[in-house]
Amino acid sequence: MTIPTEPIGSIPRPLRLIAAVAGGDGADPRLDPLYDEAVRDTIERFEATGSPVITDGEQRKFQNFWTYSVEGLPNTAPEGFQIPFSAGHTRRMPRLTAGPFRYKRYADSYLEVALRHAHVPVKQAVISPSALSLMYPPEELPGYPREQFIHDLLHEHETEVRSCLRKGAHKVQIDFTEGRLAVKIDPSGVSFTASST
Repeated sequence: MTIPTEPIGSIPRPLRLIAAVAGGDGADPRLDPLYDEAVRDTIERFEATGSPVITDGEQRKFQNFWTYSVEGLPNTAPEGFQIPFSAGHTRRMPRLTAGPFRYKRYADSYLEVALRHAHVPVKQAVISPSALSLMYPPEELPGYPREQFIHDLLHEHETEVRSCLRKGAHKVQIDFTEGRLAVKIDPSGVSFTASST
């Protein structure tokens, strides 16, 4: 008896790729063969498990799974919201400095590479708009209110999801990474609702 399953989450990158990315710019086109090799290997290993749906293990998201879509935007600063991880390290979100908000890259570009190697359906992971909403600073940006940012953010997210589906994703997984962060901030797990009284 087999139980249908599918992978969720990132897969560690090969040491050769880690060393190459650490030695310079992760977007350097000379690294493309190493990324391609890592994607191909990940897909082959997932397919060997018999999983009916696979992923690329997020091998090309060298920035990280949280900010791949916005890394390097010219209207951001590096000292944004700090995210603590249980392993002891932290990451910082880029901070939006001005509007408009647009993605720099969409996940469908990763999907295109994965589909070249896959022989079974491919699921594409994308970051949630609620995670990226942490880019907007606590104080309102002049000429770019939070409401407009949220509108633009949702438009970009919808564009990304639709593009992945249009290009052949079996499904799109929305990474709700900030869920763990919310529990860390409020470990009670209690849900609060507004009272009308």
